[in-house]
Parts: sequence; structure tokens; C-alpha cells
Amino acid sequence: MPLFKPKKSLWQRLKDVALLDVAVLARGGINAGSLEQLETLLLESDFGVPVTMRLIGDVERLAKRGAIKTEAEFLAALRDGIASALRAGNGESTLVLGDARPAVVLVLGVNGAGKTTFIGKLSARLRAEGKRVMVAAGDTFRAGAIDQLRVWAERTGAEFVGSQAGGDPAAVAFSAIDAAVTRGVDVVIIDTAGRLHTSDGLMDELKKVARVIAKRLPGAPHESLLVLDGTIGQNAVVQAKTFAAAVPVTGLVVTKLDGTARGGVVVAVHEAINVPVKFVGVGEQAADLQPFDADTFARDLVEG
Repeated sequence: MPLFKPKKSLWQRLKDVALLDVAVLARGGINAGSLEQLETLLLESDFGVPVTMRLIGDVERLAKRGAIKTEAEFLAALRDGIASALRAGNGESTLVLGDARPAVVLVLGVNGAGKTTFIGKLSARLRAEGKRVMVAAGDTFRAGAIDQLRVWAERTGAEFVGSQAGGDPAAVAFSAIDAAVTRGVDVVIIDTAGRLHTSDGLMDELKKVARVIAKRLPGAPHESLLVLDGTIGQNAVVQAKTFAAAVPVTGLVVTKLDGTARGGVVVAVHEAINVPVKFVGVGEQAADLQPFDADTFARDLVEG
């Protein structure tokens, strides 16, 4: 089953620029000009320089050994290289909540990345697994965010803890964990304000939220998931580095992949902060949140 459907696969884009010809491959592999075009295409697809250079090097070595003489062999080399990059380092893509009750998931990200919608989808997924879930409206800057999260809680059968707009986000997180302990909740998902990663004051507040959570429940948060908009290209890498410097990020969620033809940013962000991708979002419905799988993602990205 496909993980996502890019607007145009890498293979389609390669054919658009007439990069490869089966006859050329059969005569002696990939030439320097083709490698340069492939490099340009990967950079335009937001893989970033380090990943691009490694993928190019892998393809070139295989070509020189005579291991790439057909379109299928070329696609396999590119697909395997991307999957390997996603598995490198910290590549554990499953949600790790351990035996803690409640397990605490802190959700981070900038305005417009899709945090609140992700929380709703994650709540639906956990509820379908039979877990008792609580969502906490820690984004107290926008009354609309509190209301939106309340609607998701009602829709998914999750419990809800909120506050008035302008309240203390750390206090909301503390109260939610208190309530979860009392009620026997399995998982608490805590929203945070969609802060700009360039705002030092807001990042300091995020650190405070994390400290308060850890003080109330040692070992928490058990997952700190950074939600990134897959359509913003290399700016996602900048965001990821800034958030990871403020709070220990344990997983990535890349949203709006259905709206981009440049899914290479998923690989670039993993490479930049050595944090695994946990989920990808490919639509607005609860079922559109997909657990991440490196092999499936690489296949979808390359072949469509």
C-alpha cells in the first residue's frame, strides 16, 4: 500500500529532462552529464547537499561496477539509497511510549504546520487501538486552537483538558497529567503554541513546558514530536535544528506530503538532526495519518 502519492515521482521528473536512456545505460552506464542532472534534480527535490552527494556517489560507484545497466537497476539503486539514508543513525520509526501510564506525547511546531490536526489524527489512531486518550490544549495563544482541539477530542472519544485563551501553557500540561493519573488515562497528548522558531521568548516558554512535564512525571515526555510542513522545503531543516536545540525531539511528523513533488525534505530533516520520522500526513481525514516506513516512502518518492 502506498505511503503517499507525490505530484510527480522522481522517475517521472528524470524522464522529463531526458536524463536516462536505456540504450545509454546498456552501453556503459551513467555518464558525467547525467550525474550532474541527477544532482540538480535531487537538490531541487529538497534532499539537501549531504544526502544528495551521498546518493550521487552511490549511483556512480554502482554504475562504474556495471551494476546499473537498466532502468530497473537505476531505480533500485536510487530507491535503496534513499531508504538507507532514512534508516541510518536513529531510524526507529515506531511510536515509543513504553510502559508508562500515562505516557505523555508533547507536540511541537510552527503556525500552520498542522499540529492540531495531527493531534486529532493521532488520538483517533490510539483510540482505535483501545487506548484511553486525553488531549490537552496547551496552545493558549489562540482561542481557535482550543476550540479546534476540543472538537477533535469529541470526535475521537478522547478526554479534554483546556484553559482560557492567554492561560499558562505549562499549567495546562501539569493539570492534564494530574487528571490523567487520577482517571487512569493511557496516553496524554499535549499541544503547544505554534511558535515561530525565530522567537527566543516563545522557545524559552517551550523549554518551561517540557521542564514542568518532567517535574510532574519523571521520564516524561515520552515522545516529543515535531510537526513539519512538507511543502516548505529546506526551511523545514532550519526549523528542525532550532526546535531540537531547545527541546529533545524524539520524532518527526511531516504533513501535507500530498501537496508537494519535493519529498526529499523528509530525508534531509532526518539527516540534519538524526531523529526518526514517525508519521506522514497525506490528507485531512483521520485515516490520512500514516505510520512511516522507509522502504515504502523511498519507493513512492522514486516511482510514484
